[in-house]
Amino acid sequence: MTTNMPILLVFELIYYFQSEQKAIADSEIAKREVLLFQHETLKAQMNPHFLFNSLNVLSSLIYINPGNANKFTKALSKTYRYVLSLNRQPEVSVAEELDALDSYIYLMKMRFENSFAFTVNKTAGCEKNLIIPLTLQLLLENAFKHNVATEESPLNIKLTIGSEYITVENNIQPANDTEKGGIGLKYLTKQYNLYTKEVIVMHTSNQFIVKVPYIQP
Repeated sequence: MTTNMPILLVFELIYYFQSEQKAIADSEIAKREVLLFQHETLKAQMNPHFLFNSLNVLSSLIYINPGNANKFTKALSKTYRYVLSLNRQPEVSVAEELDALDSYIYLMKMRFENSFAFTVNKTAGCEKNLIIPLTLQLLLENAFKHNVATEESPLNIKLTIGSEYITVENNIQPANDTEKGGIGLKYLTKQYNLYTKEVIVMHTSNQFIVKVPYIQP
């Protein structure tokens, strides 16, 4: 048995180094996937519909309310700057996402006015947790994209920053002309899977709920 110890040690060392190399390779693949996701998200943000809707609102504000037009331009600029800043940032804190989300919500309020309500509930100490960049914005975009929002039937979106999950829920008011394809929940699910985390999607009779885990608490 003693004479076999050096041989066993060599095999164990080989196995250890192979496992380490595989872990490094998997980590690099995950980073490349995250960067690709960010580029795809940026392209989606700059699609003609997004720009058309934003510029349409801006054009109206210039004549109706120049002060709000200036605020709208600054919010739009901040939203794009945040997206561009994520080029090599695979993870962000919830606090950073919430700060960037303020500008996005302002843009949506200018566009939809009184047709939607947005509330945030936060658990103390959870804003330092890490998530995939643009998680919050994509979850909200998903709600706006797939639902109708009018003053008579407002879209109600609730964001909860919990101890284990970020939860976004909205009332279901299906839009008939929703585009197929594009980025959305399937991409978020894929990105969190790279970190061995599961995005939970639930339907009730009148609510759509998405629960996203933290990458690192």
